[in-house]
Amino acid sequence: MSYLGVGVSPGNVPVYKGTIVKVIDRKIRVVELVLRCVICGLGVLTAVLVGTDTQVREIFTIQKKAIFTDMKALVFLVIANGIVAAYSLVQGVRCVVGMIRGSVLFNKPLAWAIFSGDQVMAYLTVAAVAAAAQSAAFAKLGQPELQWMKICNLYGKFCNQVGEGIASALLASLSMVLLSCISAFSLFRLYGGGSKGKNGGDGSLSRW
Repeated sequence: MSYLGVGVSPGNVPVYKGTIVKVIDRKIRVVELVLRCVICGLGVLTAVLVGTDTQVREIFTIQKKAIFTDMKALVFLVIANGIVAAYSLVQGVRCVVGMIRGSVLFNKPLAWAIFSGDQVMAYLTVAAVAAAAQSAAFAKLGQPELQWMKICNLYGKFCNQVGEGIASALLASLSMVLLSCISAFSLFRLYGGGSKGKNGGDGSLSRW
């Protein structure tokens, strides 16, 4: 029996390298697109939760207003998640365009650019979450040795909403770390085999 002009038996149909690459690349792009959409949504949610969080308390007839700009770590968290959300939106559009065109990522400079961008965003989100979590811990628990009071005892609503924002940022950060691993795989698989047409011309399976 012959398949595409190649004489083979029914149980020994050759698998072409190009087909395998396209199937795997498409699966990777679907996962990548889902993660980028999740990160974009979580980044926007974090920025909105923290950025719009305020609470006014009256202390000895003096009104004190708590706002995220009072803590530099929260400002960093809002800015970082805004940047990550915008970056993920742009990269998500790139994924959609690539899936529509059915193209496979063979461009090493582009793969390096995506990998580098994802790495930077991953480090940025991790740093922002760590800084915000540390500040939140001080606000919640105080620091008796330095006579720092428990701010959350006064601004409970403010602290609760900040906590929700930090939780959202943590999920975005974990998703970004996972995405950076995927982009690393997409990059280094380009260096995993021989030249593109070296072993694939005769219909044999080659590593990539």
